[in-house]
Amino acid sequence: MTTRFDARLNPQAPAALSVFRIVFGLLYFLHGTSKVFGWPGAQQVPTGLWPLWWAGLIEIIAGALITVGFATRPAAFIAAGEMAVAFFWQHLPGGFWPINNGGELAVLFCFGFLLLVFSGPGVYGVESRRRVATRTVAPRRRRWRR
Repeated sequence: MTTRFDARLNPQAPAALSVFRIVFGLLYFLHGTSKVFGWPGAQQVPTGLWPLWWAGLIEIIAGALITVGFATRPAAFIAAGEMAVAFFWQHLPGGFWPINNGGELAVLFCFGFLLLVFSGPGVYGVESRRRVATRTVAPRRRRWRR
């Protein structure tokens, strides 16, 4: 029973990875816009305030790149690092366990982005389209002279 179930779901894994990337990237992007612009619904951080405003700027740029699937691996690596720093600087002083110190969102973002670092953008992304376009072009052959 599970073999048939796995066989039906495995071909859909790249598309599911793309949906995961888009949702995580969009949520991360919105975290950045709430810090930098005060939209949607959060209080805007004063411009240049260290580290919150700069973290918001990283979240906007990396979130946009991850959402569209362009430079996904480097952007996800930077985003994972930023979330690790956020956990250790802001949440860990409140206790070790993320559920007690309010850092569970930082941990989830960190490990979700690490997944994207190692798995890539999935099939629906700018990188995937670029890879397909470059693969369809026939390589030029060099003629060797004697």
